[in-house]
Amino acid sequence: MDYKKTNAPLNTVTRDMMELSKDTGNVYETVCIIAKRANQIAGEMKHDLDKKLQEFASLNDNLEEISENREQIEISKYYEKLPKPTLIATQEYTEGKIFFRNPAKEKLGLDD
Repeated sequence: MDYKKTNAPLNTVTRDMMELSKDTGNVYETVCIIAKRANQIAGEMKHDLDKKLQEFASLNDNLEEISENREQIEISKYYEKLPKPTLIATQEYTEGKIFFRNPAKEKLGLDD
């Protein structure tokens, strides 16, 4: 899923954890699934931001030569305004866009 086109809220939302964990039946497993997806999204966002800011990197690390770059500031502000990875991951989970499985349950034959 493209994190730039998500409809996740920008602010924290209070959620009913029992309702959120109805698919897994376990609150902790649900939180773990969302956390792992949030880490994936955060890594993707960091990679994209680093890639865009790489073109502004100077070869010299001289403090006197570092100047403000309006484009660099705008790119940074854009990424700061995006929803946080945990909110995006939670939105994906509630919309059923995350595929997850528990190998321990499959091994024991506890599939629902």
